[in-house]
Amino acid sequence: MWAQLITVRLKPGREGDLPRLVEELKATEQPGSGLLRSSAMQDQNDPSRVHMLVVFESEQKARERESDPRRAEGLRVARATMAEIFDGPPEFTDLTVVADWTP
Repeated sequence: MWAQLITVRLKPGREGDLPRLVEELKATEQPGSGLLRSSAMQDQNDPSRVHMLVVFESEQKARERESDPRRAEGLRVARATMAEIFDGPPEFTDLTVVADWTP
């Protein structure tokens, strides 16, 4: 498995727009993309700071998903929302999953 942690800062007063962005991103997903799960989390002490964790079958599947033409239109909409609500570019951290469990 492979994961990516995406950290963003929201513009002041845009915290309420996060659910809309999540729905737009969910709408772009295609069967067989390799995405296993995705979580959006807001910092309790700084609600303008958001972390998104996406977990994939493999890095190769994640990279293929990035260029999937079936996602293009939906991503255009989501990127417009990101431009409206993000205060600066996202920070990406690539992660190798060494353990994953659910109790």
